[in-house]
Amino acid sequence: MTQFINDFDLVFKNFFDQQSRFQPVVGNKMNYPVDIFLQDELLHFEIAAVGLKQDDIEILTEGETLRVKYEKKDSEYNNEYIHRGITRRSFDFAWKISSDLNISKAGATMKDGLLRITIPYAVDRAPKRIAIK
Repeated sequence: MTQFINDFDLVFKNFFDQQSRFQPVVGNKMNYPVDIFLQDELLHFEIAAVGLKQDDIEILTEGETLRVKYEKKDSEYNNEYIHRGITRRSFDFAWKISSDLNISKAGATMKDGLLRITIPYAVDRAPKRIAIK
């Protein structure tokens, strides 16, 4: 199976190195405001969600993949604009999450137009010493 790698994937892999705790899924274009950072033993994703409601956004975990989706309905915002500066477009992001994070304990909140997703470190996945009997 041939894999296509876009420039964004290469930047993420080189900037955060190959041992990164997450990797964008190949072919996923990031043209939407998203911040990703580590703080307080958590991996944080912050996604701009101006004008969206909680029910508009779908967050899924599929194995070690975190997927965040919003599909804009064509009937929304059929105004005749003089200037259009607020981005309201569909998005579908996916990131492969490292096994040293516990994706099953991911949490999400939405406040003031910002969707926040946090993923804690997986304590049970830390290296363990096995005694020889």
